[in-house]
Amino acid sequence: MPTIMPIRDLRNTSEISEMAHKMQEPIFITKNGYSDLVVMSAELYDRFARINRIDQAIDEAENEMAEGAEPVALDTARASLDMKYYGKI
Repeated sequence: MPTIMPIRDLRNTSEISEMAHKMQEPIFITKNGYSDLVVMSAELYDRFARINRIDQAIDEAENEMAEGAEPVALDTARASLDMKYYGKI
């Protein structure tokens, strides 16, 4: 269940920081009863950002395929990446 706190509780910054690190979940901050901010640990933010980059790459690949791109065999892709990053096949 998500943690929801009123904005006035932001005065307790060390307590909120401790909660964010301990729970490893976003803390939703409300203002006048409406969602206003989300607070989370830097580690959790990094995890969300990494997942988002992966999702974007998958979406781009799916769009390319829908537009008629030719699929590449796994062995061909690996050889190309080895050459690009390691200078060898």
